[in-house]
Amino acid sequence: MDVEASQGIEPQSAVQGWLRAFESALQAADARALESLFAEDCHWRDVLAFTWRIGTVSGAGAIAAALQGRFLQTRAREFRLPASRTPPRWVRRAGTECIEALFAFETGSGHGSGVLRLVTTSGGPRAWILLTALDELAGFEESRLQAKIGPEHFSRDFGAPNWADQRAAAQAYADRDPAVLVIGGGQAGLSIAARLGRLGIDTLVVDRHERIGDNWRKRYHALTLHNEVHVNHLPYMPFPPGWPVFIPKDKLANWFEAYVEALEINFWPGTELAGGSYDEATKRWSVTLRRSDGGTRVMRPRHLVFATGVSAIPVTPDLPGLQEFAGAVVHSGDFTDGAAWKGRKALVLGTGNSGHDVAQDLEASGAEVTMIQRSPTYIVSLKEAQKVYSIYSEGPPIDDCDLLATSFPYPVLKHAYQLSTAEMREVDKALLDGLEQRGFRLAFGEDATGFQMMYLRRGGGYYFNVGCSDLIVRGKVGLMQWGDVERFVAQGVRLKDGGIVPAELLVLATGYMNQQDVVRAYLGGEIADRIGPVWGFDAGGELRNMWQPTAQPGLWFTAGSLAQCRIYSRYLALQIKAREEGLVAA
Repeated sequence: MDVEASQGIEPQSAVQGWLRAFESALQAADARALESLFAEDCHWRDVLAFTWRIGTVSGAGAIAAALQGRFLQTRAREFRLPASRTPPRWVRRAGTECIEALFAFETGSGHGSGVLRLVTTSGGPRAWILLTALDELAGFEESRLQAKIGPEHFSRDFGAPNWADQRAAAQAYADRDPAVLVIGGGQAGLSIAARLGRLGIDTLVVDRHERIGDNWRKRYHALTLHNEVHVNHLPYMPFPPGWPVFIPKDKLANWFEAYVEALEINFWPGTELAGGSYDEATKRWSVTLRRSDGGTRVMRPRHLVFATGVSAIPVTPDLPGLQEFAGAVVHSGDFTDGAAWKGRKALVLGTGNSGHDVAQDLEASGAEVTMIQRSPTYIVSLKEAQKVYSIYSEGPPIDDCDLLATSFPYPVLKHAYQLSTAEMREVDKALLDGLEQRGFRLAFGEDATGFQMMYLRRGGGYYFNVGCSDLIVRGKVGLMQWGDVERFVAQGVRLKDGGIVPAELLVLATGYMNQQDVVRAYLGGEIADRIGPVWGFDAGGELRNMWQPTAQPGLWFTAGSLAQCRIYSRYLALQIKAREEGLVAA
């Protein structure tokens, strides 16, 4: 849009006028009036508020048809600009100048929030993007549920169980089963458990590691988060001021322990899922948990949430001759540090984040390391990569930023990432040219959408450069292509030209299986086939099977970055609460 066209349009009055017209047209079920409120290129993303689903409708006519008659079902009303939210303002999103506003509304189910982005047209301001999201269930607001506990919940009742006694009993599950069993105690599991706890739903988290936070603590020595601290807060308990911009893995792991204690999350470490099945008659799971002491426990929760993330079961590819290799073979998920390999030769198979970080750690430890590239890889400098989180640096509070981030439908997100990828590629040109001169094969993502779409589509294929790319350019870290490899041999790798690249260590930075495969391993092929793939985009531009009902009743998935887990745990918890209270059919 021509920036000059925005002059003379006051954001707040434009938004208030649009919301009034929208509410009127919605209540009148006037499809023509609804259609007239949207621009030619437009999108409505609903997160539970109108449809009890997470989905997007595009095009003014399609949106009007989808909204017509919804008032009778939703009783959506009282669309307004709350004083507590960031006021309407002119911004540029995905290359488009627009008025951006955060609003509130009510429905028969609860309280909602939304985002409206208006663009100027010959007929006046029209909606380009509309988000409607359910925040809380009416009658089950977190503040109301917490108030029921009361300040004297743990009073000085001498001779009765104190707080520690009650917490021990709650954790033991000696005489009950949880309503929700969460498999996995990383950021995904902790976020959904915290949300469910605030809604009064009995929830147990189990994790195979012996200590809370070990899913980060036990990873390679040099690991540090690749996005900035202000993007990564967990629900209800933000990181303290003064934390490192990029959080070290051990610091995050220790925070997980503190988080579990502070939010009173029921957590069984050293516990893994051994198997389970679903009883259609009772609408409950029967799952067997294996404890680290060798004992087992059968539990019958109504809901099973897989929070094992997109990095669950390591992939070990079938590599020719690998059984002949005389050296050590370790997956990157089990690699700790390179100190033991000083002065020795190592190979790293894979050129994603883990592969590069492991290679850099080995090189810094004095090893002679060579990376084997299997497929083209997207490379971006760490500083440039932060641009995709720019909303979180604009000043609004984190809750506003989360809502803004949630509002982008797939087509707009795709275009935004194309723009940012092109910009980052230009800034990183010297580095990328140097890599290509060394024979490194570069990729920029499907449709040139960069690392964020690569992550959302397949969970990897990129590297945030914190120095390893520079080592490759300077020849400090070696590089070979998988296409030049014939097979592994006892001494290392035999190339197709007959040469031998010697090695005593092979690190497989080869990624992880899809969560559907995790389900197949623990719940069987029938359920795995019923739900289909997990993660990656479906035909409607939403992540498949994530944070909403699957084809298997009582089975849910959550995964992703700390920000994704913080944002979408709210909506997953609301859906489970609604089913527990009988507000929505199971």
